[in-house]
Amino acid sequence: MKLDSSTTAIVTGGASGLGEGTARLFASRGVKVGIFDMNEERGEAVAKEIGASFHKVNVADEASVQAGFDAARAANGQERVMVNCAGIGGGMKTASRKRDTGEISAHDIAFYTRIININLIGTFICASKSAAGMMSLDPTAPDGERGVIINTASVAAQDGQIGQVAYASSKGGILAMALPMARDLAREGIRCNTILPGFFETPIYEQMKPEVKENLRAHVQFPARFGTTQEYAKVVEFMAENIYINGEYLRADAAARMPPR
Repeated sequence: MKLDSSTTAIVTGGASGLGEGTARLFASRGVKVGIFDMNEERGEAVAKEIGASFHKVNVADEASVQAGFDAARAANGQERVMVNCAGIGGGMKTASRKRDTGEISAHDIAFYTRIININLIGTFICASKSAAGMMSLDPTAPDGERGVIINTASVAAQDGQIGQVAYASSKGGILAMALPMARDLAREGIRCNTILPGFFETPIYEQMKPEVKENLRAHVQFPARFGTTQEYAKVVEFMAENIYINGEYLRADAAARMPPR
């Protein structure tokens, strides 16, 4: 897929973190970018700075997503590139026992459902609606490509830590989408790939206590630091431009493997 002024892209979670890094890279290549995010103030500021359009979208709400696509397409045209970065974190064990009182409790189902709805179902809603829009486009030469969808999972999909059962479930579901989604859309010339980022300088990690963040960094092999959003965006760029990458996933983690805790 060409990344230039002839191409339109939508990035969810584009107001910060991995999504913002991706939106900025696309804009630097001349791509017309639509940003979906719930943070209206930050989203508007980023969009103005890079020449994108901003659309306040709750990815877990189908009506909100549809309204976002309608507005983005009216502003920029039908997207050929869809990048899903919107998501949330959070920790809770499958069942817990308080050390001081011995009180036992099951996982909060509302907490689990919220993470699944935003991370997994939200990704699928955006991917499906984007694919339907891409199918209306004329294929590009020479291979007949119509579009590419890039979803963001996490190394937690494979290395889920203690207390990450909800988060790992959501990201594992995103990982599992890649191949069947690519197969579903192959005849239409639409590719689907997934990125599994490790530890990156994003708002989720910036909120951690320094000692917690340092403990995680200690598991990164080389380079021995957290990744940058620009480095994540370069993986997106590669997956978007290389037409032979389809139905695949790539860990971007500097050889880190997450420990149990």
